[in-house]
Amino acid sequence: LGLALCAGSLCAASRAAFLYHDYCVIGAGPSGLQAAYFLQQASRDYVVFERSHAPGSFFALYPRHRKLISINKQYTGKSNSEFNLRHDWNSLLSHDRRLLFRRYSRDFFPKADVMVRYLEDFASLLKLRVLYNTAIVHVTLERDEQAWNGHYFILTDQDRQNYKCSSLLVATGTWVPNVVNFPGSEYVEGYETVSINPEDFAGQTVLILGRGNSAFETAENILGVTNFIHMVSRSRVRLSWATHYVGDLRAINNGLLDTYQLKSLDGLLEGDLEDLAIVKDKKGKLHITLRFYLENRNTSTGIDSITLPQDELDNFATRAPYDRVIRCLGWKFDFSIYNRSLRMMPGKGNKKKYPQIKPSYESRGTRGLFVLGTASHSVDFRKSAGGFIHGFRYTTRAVHRLLENRHHGVPWPSTVYPITQLTNSIIKRVNEASGLYQMFSVLADIILLRENATSFEYLEEYPVGVLAELEMQTGRKAPNGLFVVIMEYGRNFSGADKDVFYYNRAVGEAQHAWQSNFLHPVIYYYKHLPTEHEMRLRPPDWSLPRPDAVHHIVEDFLTDWTAPNAHILPLRRFLENCLSTDLRNFFAESCFLFALTHQKLPPFCRQGYVRMQGLVGSEGLRRHAVEAGLLEDYALTDSSGDRAPDTHKGSQDPLLGDHTMPVRPLQHLVNAKDE
Repeated sequence: LGLALCAGSLCAASRAAFLYHDYCVIGAGPSGLQAAYFLQQASRDYVVFERSHAPGSFFALYPRHRKLISINKQYTGKSNSEFNLRHDWNSLLSHDRRLLFRRYSRDFFPKADVMVRYLEDFASLLKLRVLYNTAIVHVTLERDEQAWNGHYFILTDQDRQNYKCSSLLVATGTWVPNVVNFPGSEYVEGYETVSINPEDFAGQTVLILGRGNSAFETAENILGVTNFIHMVSRSRVRLSWATHYVGDLRAINNGLLDTYQLKSLDGLLEGDLEDLAIVKDKKGKLHITLRFYLENRNTSTGIDSITLPQDELDNFATRAPYDRVIRCLGWKFDFSIYNRSLRMMPGKGNKKKYPQIKPSYESRGTRGLFVLGTASHSVDFRKSAGGFIHGFRYTTRAVHRLLENRHHGVPWPSTVYPITQLTNSIIKRVNEASGLYQMFSVLADIILLRENATSFEYLEEYPVGVLAELEMQTGRKAPNGLFVVIMEYGRNFSGADKDVFYYNRAVGEAQHAWQSNFLHPVIYYYKHLPTEHEMRLRPPDWSLPRPDAVHHIVEDFLTDWTAPNAHILPLRRFLENCLSTDLRNFFAESCFLFALTHQKLPPFCRQGYVRMQGLVGSEGLRRHAVEAGLLEDYALTDSSGDRAPDTHKGSQDPLLGDHTMPVRPLQHLVNAKDE
């Protein structure tokens, strides 16, 4: 009995040592707070760990020169809040209208300090459960068959307090500076610590390692006070307006391109940084050489005994000595806190700074571990906006919906409509949906057809990379085919070497919509849900496998896809061809004639007229139809005492053109239907 009591007390003490939550979120940056908001709205048991004393600690330091490159458009000419989010790249999603970023700043490119204040308000006003000054220093697994995913996540903070969680959401971003080690790299200053006072660079010659926005931001700050600036990187400069990727060089920072191309001393060079070496002379000047010149040499003997490239090639590009060398190579994910049992592995190639994850944002190595925010950008790197607030606010919501279905049996939100609303539903979404617009080629609306195509179920912003798993991930069934609504750029329009301003770059005719270059809606039709095998075999630059039919809505200069002839009519005919049905709207008079002359009524008549639904007939509505040429003016013919009019003379409906049976309006039997 004594042993049993002792064992029981030890077990109780062990349980007390772990603070349990269903969901643990590491990081209270934008993606961590966004995840916390959705968990709180769903009344889930969660906690957010933040190592700093306030949320958004990354923005307290970066960008160093304090100007964000995420746009904050105050006016769009529209009052639709969903549409306006297309041009608000800083706000997180919430029900609180006070938490729109435009209420915090009127600057088109806001200050980073405003972002810090915004995130603090987001966390406090919504009463999100964040543990500040809590740094998670180790994460491991504890196997347990009773757990949601077959294991628990054990997190340890800096005070050795342990936390146990069923699901782990990693929202730490990429904050570890990328460092390249080469001979002399100890003389290099990091972007994270270099002075931001231009006067400290007055009259100096500067070399910048890197070619991203942080490198050009640094150059822009000192452009007017330096002798000259040289910039070296492995790859050529990529302009965001050419690649259509917001992470590439933005126009706000590219002043050095002007001074380079207009021959004002500054310049850009390409080269592998690992092949470089830096030698410091007695005057403190930094000389650039190549690593192989230093092999088997003792650099401590002085620069005079070292062969420099200009000794053999007297016009070597970087032969002039530099006063300072600055490293601006971006950041990478911190893998150090994760135990090997989690199998958190870096990606391959240019994605090695991110952890490997599936298109569902779940770790490839561990079930139940999801990566959110900037660190999840490997899913759409250099393709869409998933590494930035205006992109990952939507992917975070998608992950939350996947978790709600997996762990709580809450299916993906959907709305069921009659098939007659199919065209209208698509047109509405492509004209206002912000998630489709920002996460183009990654998130898509899914339209699941019901039996006999009499109705459909509409799911918004589902990750297309896991389309084959739709039934399992959403709790919705797709036995009768589906449409996928997605936004895309033209196949060959984007690229660092592309001229995106060439003459005739835009397409305006509906018949050439498939050649559209700019962002435009594309509708894919599948008779059956694509399989995993079909998803794997799709070409690398394709978001989806080959469909049974596809339709491009022609690009529009105003991104307003509401033109009756150019946008709506071709879409409706495409849908009709896929469904073998008539999706037009009819007046009650036409439905009445169909009922007398056809065995099968169009869906609009079956779902409206036959069920006594529609607009109630009135004199004003009748007069409007007469003036539009859609109805005969029976008042005139009745008063003249002539025969009943041919109601189909000059009919706008070709299906009714061959019928000549006179029909008088039966106002007490039919309801007038408006187009």
